[in-house]
Amino acid sequence: MSGIIGKKLGMTSVYGADGRNIAVTVIQAGPCVVTQVKTSEKDGYSAIQVGFDEKKDKHTTSALKGHFDNAKTTPKRRLVEFGNDNANNLGDTITVDIFNEGDYVDVVGTSKGKGFQGVVKRHGFAGVGGTTHGQHDRLRAPGSIGASSYPSRVFPGMRMAGRTGGDRIKIQNLVIVKVLADRNLILVSGAVPGAKGSYLLIEK
Repeated sequence: MSGIIGKKLGMTSVYGADGRNIAVTVIQAGPCVVTQVKTSEKDGYSAIQVGFDEKKDKHTTSALKGHFDNAKTTPKRRLVEFGNDNANNLGDTITVDIFNEGDYVDVVGTSKGKGFQGVVKRHGFAGVGGTTHGQHDRLRAPGSIGASSYPSRVFPGMRMAGRTGGDRIKIQNLVIVKVLADRNLILVSGAVPGAKGSYLLIEK
């Protein structure tokens, strides 16, 4: 099994073995249920589909109800595919037991959406800097965006104001500081993308 679905609960800090205070993110990892096993013969590739987080029957379509009934499980909110190492069968439950303290993991999440933002917040521009010579309203302005008669256009990829945030982001090589198997929690060093309560993919 190459990963698990989780939910970000928030951040805290713990003391490591060397006495250092480590900032960690608390993630509810699983339990997840294998809702489908895909094979090269039938589907053209090998993978397992995993479901996480309970969902009410009235919010589930009839087709998905049948899909979950095949796995003998209740409807799930989130379905994700992971690589299959032939160790899991339909209906199996995957828990935090697949992780050990000290393991390195990659965490995938959706960053917080910030709406339409200017160049200072979106790209880290410094602005004009000074307030002399009549520049009373230029502090956070983008400034020049190119030449004049040649090339007479703005090149693609020019850093300008626009929608920012809400992107899929992967943070690699985070260390699992602690595994709380009885509560389905893992503590991962550092910050991970997303707001509290957002879904995450934790990949080994």
